[in-house]
Amino acid sequence: MSLSISALHTDKYQLTMMYAHYKNGTHQNRRAFDLYFRKLPFGNGYVVFAGLERVVQYLEGLRFQEEDIRFLEREMAFEPEFLDLLRSFRFTGTLHAMPEGTLAFPGEPLIRVEGNIMELQLIETALLNFVGYQSLIATKAARVRHVAGQDTLLEFGTRRAQEKDAAVWGTRAAYIGGFDATSNTYASQRFGIPSSGTHAHAWVQDFPTELEAFRAYAAAFPEATTLLVDTYDTLKSGVPHAIKVGLELKQQGNKLAGIRLDSGDLAYLSKQARIMLDEAGLTDTKITASSDLDEFTILNLKSQGAKIDAWGVGTKLITAFDQPALGAVYKMVARLEDGEWAPTIKISSNPAKITTPCRKNVYRIIDRKSGKARGDLITAVEETIDESKPLHLFDPEHPFRRKKVKHYQAMPLLQPIFQNGKCVYQLPPLSEIRKHHQQQLSLFWEEYLRILNPEVYPVSLSRQLWDTKQQLLNRIYDSIKAEE
Repeated sequence: MSLSISALHTDKYQLTMMYAHYKNGTHQNRRAFDLYFRKLPFGNGYVVFAGLERVVQYLEGLRFQEEDIRFLEREMAFEPEFLDLLRSFRFTGTLHAMPEGTLAFPGEPLIRVEGNIMELQLIETALLNFVGYQSLIATKAARVRHVAGQDTLLEFGTRRAQEKDAAVWGTRAAYIGGFDATSNTYASQRFGIPSSGTHAHAWVQDFPTELEAFRAYAAAFPEATTLLVDTYDTLKSGVPHAIKVGLELKQQGNKLAGIRLDSGDLAYLSKQARIMLDEAGLTDTKITASSDLDEFTILNLKSQGAKIDAWGVGTKLITAFDQPALGAVYKMVARLEDGEWAPTIKISSNPAKITTPCRKNVYRIIDRKSGKARGDLITAVEETIDESKPLHLFDPEHPFRRKKVKHYQAMPLLQPIFQNGKCVYQLPPLSEIRKHHQQQLSLFWEEYLRILNPEVYPVSLSRQLWDTKQQLLNRIYDSIKAEE
């Protein structure tokens, strides 16, 4: 997969704003933006942040090619001097982000970026695209992992994904969220994710009998044979023939690795198949299930006592079937004026859409005794936290809900990724990102992690940040009232 991503991977209004700033002489003005989400997806208690590697690759290679320049000259009639500016365009900004795999919550900056207004407008669409999609899939994967327990999880979604990039990067996000392997061989090559796959119904249909098909497949893969048993009749044909081949493999010094169920009553069929395999002495043969699975289906099958060891999840994972968009947003929070950062705010008739001003940091407040998270605190960047003093946390939407926290550790979540256009962050291997995600989960009580009706995790603003927001709101309301 090419790491180059077109500079035209953006919305037209980003380009029109860039040009308007250029014409206005304000294109070099320095600004700060936050990328965050307002609402948790799937009714979940958290989001798994993903997509940073894609963001880094994009910003490092961000260039306008000559063919892009010719297109803009033809389609948008930009002045030659502006087109020359685009020819030398490079990302020069500073970017902070949470490490991939981190658990995040509404209103928290996943990414804070500073730079000239022209570059910050250009990159908005791409950053929202990469982070929104991958975070959504990683979160869905984490939900499936939560109900699957220690069972093996296989990502089978490539053929149902919205094109190649969604399949490949969605597979990566699923692996971060807890999946063990993928059917996508390109994603396996690109990211080092273990691959998994057996055969299709067409393999069985291509032979005179099911038994001949199974024997031929076992001859090709004697040390890793998993047979799809539902082409004709699962319990009367598929499983008995698989057992016969399994016993033949056993005589050869190998074993039948598994059978796969892809249709029908998976709970009943898996229980009957387990009995049949065990009675034949194939107790170590695993049962894999697929067929439009998601976390709710798996939870339901487990409640029925299904004897399934591995789950192949495709369509409903890779497409985030029940909520196909995270709804991430990218908003200006500060302007650099006369060497000082001035906070900015956006007001809406919808309270959830009122932004929180200032360049911000996010801290996870960890109880030193239990090792569990007590809440997150969003502060202005210039603020520091004295861990020897109690913290007073409150719910910004319901300020009367508050608590005092002692004996804690304030863990900063935002890390420097780019400084003045230079990447200063060493992208970790995918295995480390996956491990970081598991460590993140260990910080939270089960009440926040469960997939049904999770407890709301507390996220607080610092008093300084809260006061600044209220002052800006009052100032704007007063100015509107004065004009009436």
